[in-house]
Amino acid sequence: MASEKKQSFLGGAAVLAFAVVIVKLIGAVYKIPLNNILGSVGKTYFDTAYLIYNFLNIFATAGLPLAISKLTSQAHAQGLENQKRKIFSTSIWLFFALGLAGSTLMFFGADQLAAFEENPMAAQAIRALAPAVFCVCLLACMRGYTQGQGNMAPTAASQVLEALCKVGIGLPLAWYIMRQARLAALAYSYTGAEDRLVEEAMPNIAAGAIFGVTAGTILSVCFLVFYMLTHRNREKSGDRPSGSGAIIRQVLAIGIPITLGNSALGIINLIDTKIVMGRLQSALLLTENEAALLNGQYRMAMDMPSMVASFVYPVTMSLIPFAAAAMARRDYAKANGIISSAFRLIAVLAIPAGVGLSVLSTPIMRLMLPKRQEDALAAGPHLQILGFALIFICLMILTNAILQTYGKERLPIFTVIAGGLTKIAMNYVLVGNPDINISGAPISTLCCYLVVVGLNLFFVWKYSPEKPRYLQLFFKPVVASLLMGGAAWAAYGFAARALAGHSAYGANALAVLVGILAGVLVYAVLVVALRILRAEDVRSIPHGEKIAKLLHLK
Repeated sequence: MASEKKQSFLGGAAVLAFAVVIVKLIGAVYKIPLNNILGSVGKTYFDTAYLIYNFLNIFATAGLPLAISKLTSQAHAQGLENQKRKIFSTSIWLFFALGLAGSTLMFFGADQLAAFEENPMAAQAIRALAPAVFCVCLLACMRGYTQGQGNMAPTAASQVLEALCKVGIGLPLAWYIMRQARLAALAYSYTGAEDRLVEEAMPNIAAGAIFGVTAGTILSVCFLVFYMLTHRNREKSGDRPSGSGAIIRQVLAIGIPITLGNSALGIINLIDTKIVMGRLQSALLLTENEAALLNGQYRMAMDMPSMVASFVYPVTMSLIPFAAAAMARRDYAKANGIISSAFRLIAVLAIPAGVGLSVLSTPIMRLMLPKRQEDALAAGPHLQILGFALIFICLMILTNAILQTYGKERLPIFTVIAGGLTKIAMNYVLVGNPDINISGAPISTLCCYLVVVGLNLFFVWKYSPEKPRYLQLFFKPVVASLLMGGAAWAAYGFAARALAGHSAYGANALAVLVGILAGVLVYAVLVVALRILRAEDVRSIPHGEKIAKLLHLK
């Protein structure tokens, strides 16, 4: 029975992990053309609305669905069908109220929220996203309920459907609104009419793009409602369920501490955007449009580390449950070995990814933004700094999980707050400096994650039964990554010079590909030659045994 449960758990985790990969790939397909349509100004409007949306969602979806999942799982394991139904019927009304309140605030308070973020032109995008808050709350309740019964497939399918709608509805709608603005410009005979009308239409273009998110949540709700109606357990049960008040108290008792912990970063991001936009306008005397342009270039560069981190950290997160099990058995040597493996995998994956983004920052941005080359050239220096931030983002995610494994769930809240306060203070000073201006935003982001990771590493060392040897874990990957970065930079430079005179975009794209391939080959050789990985580091990932044999790992 235990074996079956374990297989069921691992199978469900695999389903969700596969869905996450698909969703992130679709997200990359969405963001790359989206940035080319929106440009830096539209990107600021889009991200302003999305940050507010994420912040409101945290309160409804960060901890409460986990509480529903836990309570449902307990009732499911005991065969209490009536209790399960009562948990869902009670919780859905709680989420209905939260979602309605969030959507109402976003829709009717859009002007005030946009003004708070020093970005009044983002109001249309905020309104377009308002219904999604209501839908996501309902989705969170239904996903928590189905996951609590060990069924991850509905969640996975609804997540993929949601992502597909962003691409299939949001992008065409944004393109259509832009096309209408360009057609309207044909009525004007003076120079610059097209650019002016597209610029004026940018708030509507951003709203159209973000409506794809709303449409995705609506369709996902319809899918899950249909699924639950057609897969409802109609068997009668004799158990007597708890009262609605007791269930709500249980849900809130479990969910609120998690929600408060996760809300810290959302609050910091909102204040951070407000400070960046505010300092650009108040200290540097820029117009809202000029400030949005600079902020949008920074946000475009920030997309790359975010996308890469989403693919890197799930590889190591799969090891953490095994570490928790070893800690529960007081097998500290085993737990230390698993955590060391997680550190090595993060180092092997995140450090070269960060170095690669930094070394090829501007060429990569030029590759990603073929229609926005001016924005690409401006975003390149930001990505050069944010590439190194990627390393610390991945380390932060890993060390947060390790501290939770050690039963120190509250510590990451305080370390994130410390990093966020550092980011806010540095943004206020640096962005307001005319000689630094928007370049202060990526610098403060890097310093934010440096502070968080520095504190987390200290606490991991403090509470680990067997102290991790950080120098031993990170020295070889850092050396290999620096050599890889040098190889990638040299190969790109050689290819770019050899292709000079050809299509500027095509030559850059081919040179980037040559640089990446050179870096990958050099790094792969160094990983084996320097024996950076061990056999136990890869055995827990899919086809790990074959990989260990192929690389002759011991």
